[in-house]
Amino acid sequence: MIKVYHNPRCRKSREGLAILEASGKEFEIIKYLDKVPSEAELSEIINILGISPIQLIRKTEKIWKENYKGKDLSDAELITAMTTNPKLIERPIVIKNNKGVIGRPASTILEIL
Repeated sequence: MIKVYHNPRCRKSREGLAILEASGKEFEIIKYLDKVPSEAELSEIINILGISPIQLIRKTEKIWKENYKGKDLSDAELITAMTTNPKLIERPIVIKNNKGVIGRPASTILEIL
């Protein structure tokens, strides 16, 4: 089953969702601002994406700039920051089996469909 971690208020996330809808494949929408992934779940997502935690953070968010920017944080601290402040999580994230992509640009989602 395909999972999409989605923020309906985000234009890029909506673009990614449209690609999934057009694919005709079944998928599950996870509104991660409402159902925040646990630290373990987020760690697994990061592992599937094959990136470091800092690469999943939206560095333009006010929360990041005011509370975390310029600090030397461990991977565990970055994951905690994202679960505490889920707006920091880049979106959309699409996971299929053990593969995943961040849908920026949205066309990258096609790689795993």
